[in-house]
Amino acid sequence: MAETLQGRRVAILATDGVERVELEKPREALEQAGAQTEVLSIHGGEIQARENDLDAAGTFTVDGLVADASATDYDALLLPGGTVNPDQLRVDPDAVSFVRQFVESGKPVAAICHGPWTLIEAGVVEGRTLTSFPSIRTDLRNAGADVVDQDVVVDGNLITSRSPDDLPVFCSTIVSRFASNSTEEEVTS
Repeated sequence: MAETLQGRRVAILATDGVERVELEKPREALEQAGAQTEVLSIHGGEIQARENDLDAAGTFTVDGLVADASATDYDALLLPGGTVNPDQLRVDPDAVSFVRQFVESGKPVAAICHGPWTLIEAGVVEGRTLTSFPSIRTDLRNAGADVVDQDVVVDGNLITSRSPDDLPVFCSTIVSRFASNSTEEEVTS
């Protein structure tokens, strides 16, 4: 990946129940491109990762609390999925506010699988074109989003993807978009 993220800070918002590969693979791609990543959560210590939502898959160390973070401190935001992870984030006022501030700032925000649930709660999907895991597409439509079934969709500063199967294209897209900080209106697959 020719794009460089040297000097860019990327927040990764996650909590217990995060799908391991959806945090781990994008984080690796971002760090290999030079980004500094920080895992923010709703509690300190470690967060429990899952594999296929059911099996324990180790832990990730939390670098900071979302309650203490500001969108102005970061250049981009990653919202990994897993079912339990965004379900907990979307009921946490600090997490929802942080996501809303990020989207409204125009900085790039990437969400994969069930990650868009937090975007719904933040009230930022109306009129946007997104994709997600099939089971939350009705939720996105009900919140006013145009939902498509593509491996990755870029709409302004929002980048969404469907599932771990799409990680290769999702990772290359977020590295490219985070490097350019592009907010052009575009839908890609």
